[in-house]
Amino acid sequence: MERQTGRYQITTTLGEEVRAYIPFPLPPEPPLEFDLELHELLGEANRGLGALDAMALILPDISLFLYMYIRKEAVLSSQIEGTQSSLSDLLLFESERQPGVPLDDVQEVSNYVSAMNHGLKRLRGDQFPLSLRLLRDLHEKLLAKGRGYDKMPGEFRTSQNWIGGSRPGKARFVPPPPSEEMHKSLSDLEKFLHDEPVRTPPLIKAALAHVQFETIHPFLDGNGRLGRLLITFILCNEHAIREPLLYLSFYFKQHREEYYALLQNVRETGDWEGWLRFFLTGVAETSQAAVKTMRDSVALFEKDRTRLSGTRSASSALRVHEVMQRKPIVSISEVAELSSLSPPTVSAVFQQMEELGMVREITGNQRNRLYAYHGFIKLLSDGID
Repeated sequence: MERQTGRYQITTTLGEEVRAYIPFPLPPEPPLEFDLELHELLGEANRGLGALDAMALILPDISLFLYMYIRKEAVLSSQIEGTQSSLSDLLLFESERQPGVPLDDVQEVSNYVSAMNHGLKRLRGDQFPLSLRLLRDLHEKLLAKGRGYDKMPGEFRTSQNWIGGSRPGKARFVPPPPSEEMHKSLSDLEKFLHDEPVRTPPLIKAALAHVQFETIHPFLDGNGRLGRLLITFILCNEHAIREPLLYLSFYFKQHREEYYALLQNVRETGDWEGWLRFFLTGVAETSQAAVKTMRDSVALFEKDRTRLSGTRSASSALRVHEVMQRKPIVSISEVAELSSLSPPTVSAVFQQMEELGMVREITGNQRNRLYAYHGFIKLLSDGID
């Protein structure tokens, strides 16, 4: 079905006349057409979320996976915007070591982790509503340091931006002008997030709101990353998932051209159904992949615990292994502090773990050495490197 999803307004920016797009409020009119295929995809996506939720309930320690999954999402979401940081680079940076990429790249990823954790704390710990104020808070965290710090962190833009093309006249898409129109669109989006005037199923709400946010493009920088964060926050806020374990950045990265084309199709022809088919397929596939990664990680931990239980100093080795599940790149002094073992004991355990092929020393230094739990990092780095 073709439908109008917005209107154009002629505006001038940098001396060029452009057609800025102003989206109509959500939900779409006429209403979405749920054919058999869409109903089946929605059911499959919901079952995927259910399996992910069930896995989170039976894991011995979900915090292990939350810590690493948030970091994996930060790396992938930032890579879509052009950064070169890997998961290992981020872990090195957090250990106050030099990563193998420009500092601005890894700082951008670190900011994403900070924004994610801040948003989850506000939503869950502080019972703060999912609102424009929260989006500004998250944006301030995203652009706090490094690249983008001069792009009005935490403030909606006051100048015209555009997407694609070196200048406005050559742009692929021009969002609403920074006027009453943009703020009205944002206000309408906030009402939709609060279920006004109708109730929308969580997955459909997340899918529609993501496109609407990217269409409004209310900040000078960071709109893509914040729009992807919004998906996870909506699903958590709507209790569609208990833990923030679903992240679609890998799926969007895999299908980048299709992703951008479908966003534009919604604006040009109102093809919300095409976007929903893509989005729901991504939720189902990503949920399945996340469940597999968690199962594989648990199996890895069990296998390595069994092997360490048969070594000399098994008790100390198991304590070191437990630390490395939480911090997969770590120094001898850090492990000693976290495990209450002496540095010589930790050093001896690392030697055993190296001989077993579980860890690798990654600096080549004689002092201030770092050890990586490479099997765990490899599992989580799928799609990143």
